[in-house]
Amino acid sequence: MNAIYVFVHGSNSNSFHWSPLLRELTLLGRRALAVDLPGHGFGAPFPASYQAPQDPASLATAPSGLTGVSHADNVDHVIDVVRRAGEHGPVVLVGHSRGGMTVTGVANAVPDLLHRVVYVSAWCCVDVTAGGYMEGPEWASSALNDLPGLIAANPAELGVLRMNWRTADPELLAKLKAAMLADGTDAEFLAALNTLEPDESLDGGSDRVDPEAWARLPHTYVRLAGDRSVPVGLQDRFIREADALLPDNPFDVHTLDTSHMGFLVRPRQAAELLAGLD
Repeated sequence: MNAIYVFVHGSNSNSFHWSPLLRELTLLGRRALAVDLPGHGFGAPFPASYQAPQDPASLATAPSGLTGVSHADNVDHVIDVVRRAGEHGPVVLVGHSRGGMTVTGVANAVPDLLHRVVYVSAWCCVDVTAGGYMEGPEWASSALNDLPGLIAANPAELGVLRMNWRTADPELLAKLKAAMLADGTDAEFLAALNTLEPDESLDGGSDRVDPEAWARLPHTYVRLAGDRSVPVGLQDRFIREADALLPDNPFDVHTLDTSHMGFLVRPRQAAELLAGLD
Protein backbone atom coordinates (compact mmCIF):
# COMPACT_ATOMS: atom_id res chain seq x y z
CA MET A 1 0.00 0.00 0.00
CA ASN A 2 1.33 3.41 -1.00
CA ALA A 3 -0.20 5.79 1.52
CA ILE A 4 -0.16 9.58 1.22
CA TYR A 5 1.02 11.42 4.33
CA VAL A 6 -0.70 14.75 4.97
CA PHE A 7 0.99 16.95 7.59
CA VAL A 8 -0.69 19.64 9.68
CA HIS A 9 1.52 22.23 11.38
CA GLY A 10 1.26 23.66 14.87
CA SER A 11 0.83 27.17 16.23
CA ASN A 12 2.46 30.09 14.39
CA SER A 13 3.86 27.63 11.87
CA ASN A 14 3.37 26.59 8.24
CA SER A 15 4.04 23.92 5.65
CA PHE A 16 7.65 25.09 5.23
CA HIS A 17 8.47 23.69 8.64
CA TRP A 18 7.90 20.16 7.37
CA SER A 19 10.27 20.39 4.37
CA PRO A 20 13.15 18.32 5.84
CA LEU A 21 10.78 15.56 6.93
CA LEU A 22 9.04 15.54 3.55
CA ARG A 23 12.44 15.16 1.91
CA GLU A 24 13.36 12.17 4.10
CA LEU A 25 10.01 10.48 3.54
CA THR A 26 10.34 10.97 -0.21
CA LEU A 27 13.80 9.41 -0.12
CA LEU A 28 12.20 6.44 1.63
CA GLY A 29 9.77 6.09 -1.26
CA ARG A 30 6.73 7.61 0.44
CA ARG A 31 4.33 10.26 -0.86
CA ALA A 32 3.81 13.26 1.40
CA LEU A 33 2.53 16.82 1.43
CA ALA A 34 2.19 19.55 4.04
CA VAL A 35 -0.81 21.81 4.51
CA ASP A 36 -0.83 25.54 5.18
CA LEU A 37 -3.82 26.24 7.41
CA PRO A 38 -5.84 29.36 6.48
CA GLY A 39 -3.80 32.52 7.06
CA HIS A 40 -0.48 30.67 7.16
CA GLY A 41 2.38 30.08 4.74
CA PHE A 42 2.39 32.67 1.96
CA GLY A 43 -0.97 33.82 3.29
CA ALA A 44 0.46 34.76 6.68
CA PRO A 45 0.28 38.39 7.83
CA PHE A 46 3.69 39.97 8.49
CA PRO A 47 3.20 43.59 9.64
CA ALA A 48 5.91 46.01 8.53
CA SER A 49 6.47 46.76 12.23
CA TYR A 50 7.59 43.12 12.66
CA GLN A 51 10.59 43.69 10.38
CA ALA A 52 13.91 45.24 11.45
CA PRO A 53 14.08 47.76 12.92
CA GLN A 54 10.95 46.79 14.80
CA ASP A 55 8.28 49.18 15.98
CA PRO A 56 6.80 47.57 19.13
CA ALA A 57 4.00 50.10 19.47
CA SER A 58 2.81 49.59 15.90
CA LEU A 59 3.28 45.83 16.16
CA ALA A 60 0.86 45.79 19.08
CA THR A 61 -1.92 47.37 17.03
CA ALA A 62 -1.32 46.45 13.37
CA PRO A 63 -4.39 44.59 12.01
CA SER A 64 -4.08 40.87 11.31
CA GLY A 65 -5.42 38.89 8.42
CA LEU A 66 -5.99 36.00 10.81
CA THR A 67 -8.66 37.82 12.79
CA GLY A 68 -11.84 35.79 12.58
CA VAL A 69 -10.19 32.63 11.21
CA SER A 70 -11.76 29.76 13.12
CA HIS A 71 -10.98 26.19 14.10
CA ALA A 72 -13.82 25.14 11.82
CA ASP A 73 -12.07 26.90 8.92
CA ASN A 74 -8.94 24.85 9.63
CA VAL A 75 -10.87 21.60 9.79
CA ASP A 76 -12.77 22.30 6.56
CA HIS A 77 -9.53 23.20 4.79
CA VAL A 78 -7.82 19.98 5.80
CA ILE A 79 -10.88 17.88 4.94
CA ASP A 80 -10.72 19.31 1.43
CA VAL A 81 -7.04 18.36 1.15
CA VAL A 82 -7.75 14.88 2.53
CA ARG A 83 -10.54 14.33 -0.01
CA ARG A 84 -8.29 15.33 -2.89
CA ALA A 85 -5.35 13.27 -1.62
CA GLY A 86 -7.63 10.31 -1.02
CA GLU A 87 -8.33 10.07 -4.74
CA HIS A 88 -4.75 8.80 -5.10
CA GLY A 89 -4.37 6.48 -2.12
CA PRO A 90 -4.97 5.91 1.60
CA VAL A 91 -4.36 9.02 3.71
CA VAL A 92 -2.26 9.12 6.88
CA LEU A 93 -3.01 12.43 8.61
CA VAL A 94 -0.22 13.72 10.87
CA GLY A 95 -0.42 16.64 13.29
CA HIS A 96 2.23 18.31 15.43
CA SER A 97 1.57 20.34 18.58
CA ARG A 98 -1.58 22.50 18.16
CA GLY A 99 -2.07 20.81 14.79
CA GLY A 100 -3.47 17.88 16.76
CA MET A 101 -6.59 19.93 17.47
CA THR A 102 -7.26 20.15 13.73
CA VAL A 103 -6.49 16.46 13.25
CA THR A 104 -9.05 15.55 15.92
CA GLY A 105 -11.70 17.69 14.22
CA VAL A 106 -11.00 16.04 10.86
CA ALA A 107 -10.98 12.53 12.35
CA ASN A 108 -14.30 13.14 14.07
CA ALA A 109 -15.87 14.47 10.85
CA VAL A 110 -14.53 12.11 8.17
CA PRO A 111 -13.00 8.98 9.74
CA ASP A 112 -13.83 6.95 6.64
CA LEU A 113 -11.48 9.14 4.56
CA LEU A 114 -8.51 8.34 6.79
CA HIS A 115 -6.26 5.30 6.90
CA ARG A 116 -4.62 6.45 10.15
CA VAL A 117 -4.13 9.58 12.26
CA VAL A 118 -0.80 10.36 13.90
CA TYR A 119 -0.14 12.80 16.74
CA VAL A 120 3.46 13.94 17.16
CA SER A 121 3.59 15.51 20.62
CA ALA A 122 0.25 16.96 19.59
CA TRP A 123 -2.87 18.02 21.43
CA CYS A 124 -5.42 15.19 21.53
CA CYS A 125 -8.24 16.36 23.77
CA VAL A 126 -10.31 13.54 25.28
CA ASP A 127 -11.83 14.15 28.72
CA VAL A 128 -11.76 17.96 28.58
CA THR A 129 -11.05 20.71 26.06
CA ALA A 130 -7.68 22.45 25.73
CA GLY A 131 -8.59 25.00 28.38
CA GLY A 132 -9.18 22.22 30.88
CA TYR A 133 -5.80 20.65 30.21
CA MET A 134 -4.14 24.03 30.63
CA GLU A 135 -5.54 24.16 34.16
CA GLY A 136 -3.97 20.80 35.01
CA PRO A 137 -0.60 19.98 36.58
CA GLU A 138 0.83 18.56 33.36
CA TRP A 139 0.57 21.88 31.51
CA ALA A 140 1.89 23.80 34.53
CA SER A 141 5.33 22.34 33.83
CA SER A 142 5.43 23.62 30.23
CA ALA A 143 8.33 25.95 29.55
CA LEU A 144 5.95 27.99 27.39
CA ASN A 145 4.54 29.40 30.63
CA ASP A 146 7.78 31.28 31.29
CA LEU A 147 8.40 33.41 28.20
CA PRO A 148 7.95 37.02 29.32
CA GLY A 149 8.03 39.50 26.48
CA LEU A 150 7.13 37.04 23.72
CA ILE A 151 3.50 38.17 23.38
CA ALA A 152 3.57 41.38 21.35
CA ALA A 153 -0.06 42.50 21.63
CA ASN A 154 -3.17 42.16 23.75
CA PRO A 155 -5.00 39.17 22.22
CA ALA A 156 -8.41 40.41 23.35
CA GLU A 157 -7.88 43.74 21.59
CA LEU A 158 -6.16 42.47 18.44
CA GLY A 159 -8.26 39.34 17.96
CA VAL A 160 -5.26 37.06 17.41
CA LEU A 161 -2.31 35.73 19.38
CA ARG A 162 0.70 37.76 18.22
CA MET A 163 4.25 36.65 19.09
CA ASN A 164 7.51 38.48 18.49
CA TRP A 165 9.79 35.63 17.45
CA ARG A 166 12.30 38.17 16.16
CA THR A 167 13.13 39.40 19.63
CA ALA A 168 16.75 40.31 20.33
CA ASP A 169 16.38 39.75 24.09
CA PRO A 170 19.10 37.20 24.96
CA GLU A 171 17.28 35.94 28.06
CA LEU A 172 14.06 35.33 26.15
CA LEU A 173 15.94 33.66 23.29
CA ALA A 174 17.64 31.31 25.75
CA LYS A 175 14.28 30.38 27.26
CA LEU A 176 12.77 29.83 23.83
CA LYS A 177 15.61 27.53 22.86
CA ALA A 178 15.19 25.53 26.07
CA ALA A 179 11.46 25.27 25.46
CA MET A 180 11.53 24.34 21.79
CA LEU A 181 14.90 23.07 20.59
CA ALA A 182 17.12 22.32 23.58
CA ASP A 183 18.87 19.55 21.65
CA GLY A 184 19.77 21.82 18.71
CA THR A 185 22.64 24.15 18.03
CA ASP A 186 22.21 27.90 18.37
CA ALA A 187 22.32 28.21 14.57
CA GLU A 188 19.63 25.54 14.14
CA PHE A 189 17.48 27.23 16.76
CA LEU A 190 17.64 30.65 15.08
CA ALA A 191 16.93 29.11 11.68
CA ALA A 192 13.90 27.27 13.06
CA LEU A 193 12.69 30.37 14.91
CA ASN A 194 12.77 32.39 11.71
CA THR A 195 10.34 30.00 10.02
CA LEU A 196 7.64 30.91 12.55
CA GLU A 197 4.92 33.46 11.91
CA PRO A 198 3.89 36.22 14.30
CA ASP A 199 0.14 35.59 14.34
CA GLU A 200 -2.05 32.67 15.34
CA SER A 201 -5.84 32.31 15.57
CA LEU A 202 -7.35 32.44 19.04
CA ASP A 203 -9.82 29.68 18.20
CA GLY A 204 -8.42 26.23 18.94
CA GLY A 205 -11.86 24.67 18.88
CA SER A 206 -13.51 22.41 21.42
CA ASP A 207 -13.27 19.07 19.60
CA ARG A 208 -12.65 16.01 21.72
CA VAL A 209 -12.14 12.44 20.54
CA ASP A 210 -15.47 11.03 19.35
CA PRO A 211 -15.49 7.35 20.33
CA GLU A 212 -17.99 6.45 17.61
CA ALA A 213 -15.90 8.04 14.86
CA TRP A 214 -12.69 6.56 16.26
CA ALA A 215 -14.00 3.05 16.93
CA ARG A 216 -12.13 1.53 14.00
CA LEU A 217 -9.72 4.35 13.11
CA PRO A 218 -6.07 3.38 13.66
CA HIS A 219 -4.25 6.07 15.63
CA THR A 220 -0.63 6.55 16.60
CA TYR A 221 0.95 8.79 19.20
CA VAL A 222 4.62 9.72 18.83
CA ARG A 223 5.90 10.87 22.21
CA LEU A 224 8.77 13.36 22.20
CA ALA A 225 10.68 12.50 25.36
CA GLY A 226 12.66 15.76 25.42
CA ASP A 227 9.71 18.05 24.79
CA ARG A 228 9.43 20.92 27.27
CA SER A 229 6.70 22.76 25.35
CA VAL A 230 4.12 19.97 25.40
CA PRO A 231 5.43 18.11 28.48
CA VAL A 232 5.71 14.33 28.39
CA GLY A 233 3.26 14.12 31.28
CA LEU A 234 0.61 15.86 29.16
CA GLN A 235 1.37 13.67 26.14
CA ASP A 236 0.93 10.60 28.34
CA ARG A 237 -2.35 11.96 29.71
CA PHE A 238 -3.73 12.27 26.18
CA ILE A 239 -2.73 8.66 25.47
CA ARG A 240 -4.09 7.36 28.77
CA GLU A 241 -7.46 9.06 28.40
CA ALA A 242 -7.90 7.99 24.77
CA ASP A 243 -7.06 4.39 25.63
CA ALA A 244 -9.60 4.43 28.47
CA LEU A 245 -12.23 5.76 26.06
CA LEU A 246 -11.32 3.23 23.34
CA PRO A 247 -10.07 0.10 25.17
CA ASP A 248 -10.55 -2.06 22.08
CA ASN A 249 -8.65 0.36 19.84
CA PRO A 250 -5.77 1.89 21.84
CA PHE A 251 -3.06 4.23 20.62
CA ASP A 252 -0.07 2.70 18.87
CA VAL A 253 2.66 4.49 20.86
CA HIS A 254 6.23 5.30 19.85
CA THR A 255 8.86 7.52 21.46
CA LEU A 256 11.55 9.74 19.97
CA ASP A 257 14.21 11.19 22.24
CA THR A 258 14.04 14.73 20.96
CA SER A 259 12.68 18.19 21.73
CA HIS A 260 9.50 19.84 20.46
CA MET A 261 11.13 20.90 17.18
CA GLY A 262 14.11 18.57 17.10
CA PHE A 263 12.47 15.96 14.87
CA LEU A 264 11.81 18.68 12.29
CA VAL A 265 15.44 19.81 12.21
CA ARG A 266 16.85 16.26 12.19
CA PRO A 267 14.03 14.22 10.66
CA ARG A 268 15.64 10.93 9.60
CA GLN A 269 14.51 8.86 12.59
CA ALA A 270 11.00 10.36 12.54
CA ALA A 271 10.71 9.68 8.81
CA GLU A 272 11.70 6.05 9.27
CA LEU A 273 9.16 5.67 12.06
CA LEU A 274 6.35 7.22 10.01
CA ALA A 275 7.27 5.24 6.91
CA GLY A 276 6.69 2.05 8.87
CA LEU A 277 3.10 2.94 9.71
CA ASP A 278 1.45 2.54 6.32
